[in-house]
Amino acid sequence: MALNALPTFQLQPSSTQQAVSTNYITNFDFLNQYLPDTYEKEFERYGNRSVASFLRMVGAELPSNSDLIKWAEQGRLHTKYIDVNADGALADDTADFTVSDIAPATNVSVRVGQTIMISDNAGNGSNKAVVTAVDYATGVVSVAFYEAAGQAFAVNSTVTLFIYGSEFGKGTNGMQESVEPSDDIFDNKPIIIKDKYSVSGSDMAQIGWIEVSTENGGTGYLWYLKAEHETRLRFDDYLETAMIEAVPAEAGSGAIGLAQPLTGSEGVFYAVEDRGNVFGGGNPTTLAEFDTIIQRLDKQGSIEENVLFVNRQFSFDIDDMLAAQNSYGAGGTSYGLFDNDQQMALNLGFTGFRRGYDFYKSDWKYLNDPTMRGGLASGGVNGLLVPAGSTTVYDQVLGKNAKRPFLHVRYRASESEDRRYKTWITGSAGGAATSDLDAMEVNFLSERCVCTLGANNFVIFED
Repeated sequence: MALNALPTFQLQPSSTQQAVSTNYITNFDFLNQYLPDTYEKEFERYGNRSVASFLRMVGAELPSNSDLIKWAEQGRLHTKYIDVNADGALADDTADFTVSDIAPATNVSVRVGQTIMISDNAGNGSNKAVVTAVDYATGVVSVAFYEAAGQAFAVNSTVTLFIYGSEFGKGTNGMQESVEPSDDIFDNKPIIIKDKYSVSGSDMAQIGWIEVSTENGGTGYLWYLKAEHETRLRFDDYLETAMIEAVPAEAGSGAIGLAQPLTGSEGVFYAVEDRGNVFGGGNPTTLAEFDTIIQRLDKQGSIEENVLFVNRQFSFDIDDMLAAQNSYGAGGTSYGLFDNDQQMALNLGFTGFRRGYDFYKSDWKYLNDPTMRGGLASGGVNGLLVPAGSTTVYDQVLGKNAKRPFLHVRYRASESEDRRYKTWITGSAGGAATSDLDAMEVNFLSERCVCTLGANNFVIFED
């Protein structure tokens, strides 16, 4: 048995640029003496239609005085190179290694006297050695092996090396070189988001028979109240979804080529796909698959607490995976600490679990809504793992290090102009007196971008 394909959920927008027959009764017949029974109150058949809330839960909003937001993130503390060519031959007592995964060669941070671990990437053996010379012009590191058997792998093998310490002889000079820490510099650009609602003065004076209602509490018998409130709700949603979905315009793209070039911005999904972690090919449904994610987090920031924002199917997959860990859970009725009995509703869901780290699960309406990302055939996102808490970054406005949430929004603002959420009324109706236009125009504007700090600690789950 399965849900029939028809009837399905409706995707036709209820908002259009003109009056439509579905918004008004058109069958009034004043020659008919019988009065129809009407329900004046509009029925909210789709519940709360707004999809915003994600950034309000995990982030913050901070002002910015610039058209460009820049921040610095720490680099690694220790040194490891994974694309190194073994110039020497099998069983050599001394050998040279050419570091290829850093440019220019002068940036190689291996120094004479340091002790290193060298491992063949093909699994053919490993050595430990002391560095005897470094050619910073070519990136060649010369070593002497500690093992009597010499080099454990063949010439031209690709190896990994990392520094684990140093050793010097008695009465020798100290370390001859020093290394400087390096930061990764990231930036993002705010985008301008706009919307508008317009209604004529005549329509504002037209009363309807339907008592309208909106999610922000607006009620009444004036249809324009519903339209204006829904425009505001839609704009509120776009303030969040634009921060999630925005992408920078690529060189040669149509957006860049416009008369007024649009450069785009780095949304959350783009930032995580670009410099975070991607779990592709469906959802992790077993502990073994989740273990691969946990092992990746070990190699990143090792954030103790994380929140999984997931669609409905991913939520079910996690519940089923956790339920399967109970030896009495074949029927799915005894797992967990819910104290289930015949007098209570059976709880078949989990809100979180601990496996190396703490993971909390939350349904994300944006991924389920059929008018947004719900049900996409391609390019689908099933969930996002977001680290909880905050991180320390250098704030150029404050001029010092500051604690910031991993996700936060920066909006343009100064002493004379605040563009976080601007709204103003023009025209000659609805209390406005700015022009001779017989209408009320409600304008909305915001200029903002999202900063994804430490994207290496995020995981996006894609189809």
